[in-house]
Amino acid sequence: MPLIRIEPVLDQKAGKYFLEIYSPHDAEVPFVTTQPRYQSPAAAENDVIAIIAAAASTPRKAEPRG
Repeated sequence: MPLIRIEPVLDQKAGKYFLEIYSPHDAEVPFVTTQPRYQSPAAAENDVIAIIAAAASTPRKAEPRG
C-alpha cells in the first residue's frame, strides 16, 4: 500500500514543473509543494528520489542515554 503520492505539476506561468507530495497518498491536498524549478516531470521525480535516498543513507545521531 502506498504511503505517499508524488505528482509533478506544470506551472503555466513559470513554464517549469513543481512537485506536490501527498501524505497519506489519498489526501485531497498536498502535504508539501515545491517551487517550480524543474524542466521536466522526470527531473522533478528524480530530484525527490535523490533527496529521500540521501536522507535515508545519512547516519542517525546517537541518542543520549539517561
